[in-house]
Amino acid sequence: MDLHSRQLTLGSGIIPSVGLGTYTFFEKHLWNTHHNPKLVMGELMESLKQLRTNYVDMFLMHCPTGEKDQGFSGEVLFSIDTKEFENYPLEDVWKEMERCHQLGLTKNIGLSNFTIDQTNRIFDCCTIQPSNIQIEVSPYFLNERLVKFCLGRGMTVTSFSPLGCPSHPVRLAGEKGPLEDPVLMEMAKGKEKSVAQIILRFLIQYGTVVIPKSVTPSRIKENINVFDFELSEEEMQRIKSLNKNKRVYKVIRLKHHPEYPFDAPL
Repeated sequence: MDLHSRQLTLGSGIIPSVGLGTYTFFEKHLWNTHHNPKLVMGELMESLKQLRTNYVDMFLMHCPTGEKDQGFSGEVLFSIDTKEFENYPLEDVWKEMERCHQLGLTKNIGLSNFTIDQTNRIFDCCTIQPSNIQIEVSPYFLNERLVKFCLGRGMTVTSFSPLGCPSHPVRLAGEKGPLEDPVLMEMAKGKEKSVAQIILRFLIQYGTVVIPKSVTPSRIKENINVFDFELSEEEMQRIKSLNKNKRVYKVIRLKHHPEYPFDAPL
């Protein structure tokens, strides 16, 4: 459960409804406007207050690109002036996240949208290693070098936008994504599965955790039901051959930030 701006709703709705046999995994992202080491713990504490809980399961640095300091409003905040950024050392930000872990405010700490070089910098300075990284991975963007590196460092890798983000403007403008790929459609038909299920199963066997986004109950149920079949090595290789090394998320407004991660070598 990603907690960017839905904390008050969660705190007043989901938390009281959790009962026996229910487990909710709370993941919190440190937003770009709170990279100031003096703000890191404050943002997490504000979230815990709104969520009515004492800790989260995962606290991730959302992106290496720090932006202008802003207060805790509970909203997703963006820089008004896109030409001016804050650039607090990532190592200093990480040390504050370690403090949050040491105080029991989060069970795990991790990264998101980092490059290999940036991740190495965290490993060089850390006393608590990042346990997870969230990065864009899909059949059209395998991000193979970064995935292999992070798995090799003992991190779990979470694939966001695993279905190629069908609602993204580039898709709405007509650029086809993996859900419309004829190879995947043929494979799905042969296995009596949806294309989404084929993609999710592929990414699981690829070694990643998948977090497909959906608000449709039937699709959510479908996305979970991917453990009753496997893809053969031949099928895995066939899907890997679809890779276009093409990102969907580039966050162009941060292009001139010194820590911009979305043009790293693949």
